[in-house]
Amino acid sequence: MNQENALIIFVRNPELGKVKTRLAATIGEENALRVYKELLRHTRDITQNLPVRKLLFFTGSPDPAFWPSEIYEPYRQEEGDLGFRMEKAFEQAFAEGGRKVIIIGSDCHELQEENISEAFEKLNSHKAVIGPAADGGYYLLGFSALNRSVFQHKTWSTDTVFHDTIRDFDREGLTYAVLPVLHDVDEGKDLNEVLRSLIYG
Repeated sequence: MNQENALIIFVRNPELGKVKTRLAATIGEENALRVYKELLRHTRDITQNLPVRKLLFFTGSPDPAFWPSEIYEPYRQEEGDLGFRMEKAFEQAFAEGGRKVIIIGSDCHELQEENISEAFEKLNSHKAVIGPAADGGYYLLGFSALNRSVFQHKTWSTDTVFHDTIRDFDREGLTYAVLPVLHDVDEGKDLNEVLRSLIYG
């Protein structure tokens, strides 16, 4: 394992009524929870074999049977908006010896192990890497050195986040690589065949 490559994974504890609230507005809270549990399973499956350090930043209490501590190092997310919480997670990963640090969430069912491996490769020749989401946000962000500006002055969970982040890269003079556009699962229209089958059979 390359300890200098660190993958931050942001997750929430799967609790009824507290996850996928926009999705729950159209398919109900129980179905939204079922979908989120599948997203967590997918995230675990595509990350557990990566030869990198894995830092699980959670809200709530992670299930140690689902996220074994010998694979995923547990950390509690800081209080604050998403940008502040991500900045603090990156800060910790770099402070603990990370040379290439990438963050993902648990919202992208299209994300694969190969995408994450490619992102780490891109950081060999770029200062930053980003995976744009179809809704205007991003599903992956990575750096070879901490850059705080990208976590500030953003309207999170809107369609401006990706473009605003690219502007930060340009303003800071960072070389960056852009991965393929993928879809996050936030609303009913985002459900793919696998996720629909959990609800509708």
